[in-house]
Amino acid sequence: MAKDMLDPLARVIAEHACRALVLTAADLIDSGQFADLPGVFSAEALLVRPNGATLTGRDAIIASYTTRPADRISRHLIFGTQFSSVSAQKAVAATQVLLWSGSTADDAGPFGRPARGQQVVGRFDDEFAFTDGAWRITKRVASFELFVANP
Repeated sequence: MAKDMLDPLARVIAEHACRALVLTAADLIDSGQFADLPGVFSAEALLVRPNGATLTGRDAIIASYTTRPADRISRHLIFGTQFSSVSAQKAVAATQVLLWSGSTADDAGPFGRPARGQQVVGRFDDEFAFTDGAWRITKRVASFELFVANP
């Protein structure tokens, strides 16, 4: 086995750790816990937004989320993470995302608050690295593929 190749169990463990980062990032963003994002992104991480804007470094990524409107609610529904490569130090995966948003300014009813704005289907194309004893996202390219616009 090549030096950088993983045995099947090690590969499953690496994939699980990386998939957990994708889920954790979505949960932290949706819950407004932006200060905890350093556990997800590497210090030098790149984030390419769906509009093409590129954020360089974990601090820039965190700062961008802190500028969101205080009343914004987001829910990232994450599914279908597929790994195209996994080694002992690096991994690459694509994850499907369904993003819904709303506002705390709307009254909550028995079914929650109404969704507002465009509801979108997109994806995260992520690169991960194992450094300092942990996996981190080193690059994320977020893109939108389909949307439903509210009337």
